[in-house]
Amino acid sequence: MSKIVVVDDSNAELQLIEGYLRGAGHTVVSYPSSEKLEDRLVIDHPELIILDVVMPGRNGFQTCRDLKNDDRFKGIPVVLCTSKGGDSDKFWGQQQGANGYVVKPFKAEELLAAVKKALG
Repeated sequence: MSKIVVVDDSNAELQLIEGYLRGAGHTVVSYPSSEKLEDRLVIDHPELIILDVVMPGRNGFQTCRDLKNDDRFKGIPVVLCTSKGGDSDKFWGQQQGANGYVVKPFKAEELLAAVKKALG
């Protein structure tokens, strides 16, 4: 299947997302923050990135925008996975270049459907 990088500052959320993705056959690499994410992506070469939005430091919206403006990473789909479920939040995520948006709490099927859609 696909190699997916997951970034979330909540260890419980990381474990949950990792479990769903690995159960579907994906390889998962996880990070607790977006700090130095670009350096890690050069090494990891993921096919998809899942970002939490609400994180200390650079949030998921900012990180998504930075990745989409970087020629090295702009082709990697990004799914935002967050508790921010308002229409304006979803719109803002799309404006930052996100390829998908999953609102916490979510079911495995919702996350995996967003992953499948983003991967094409």
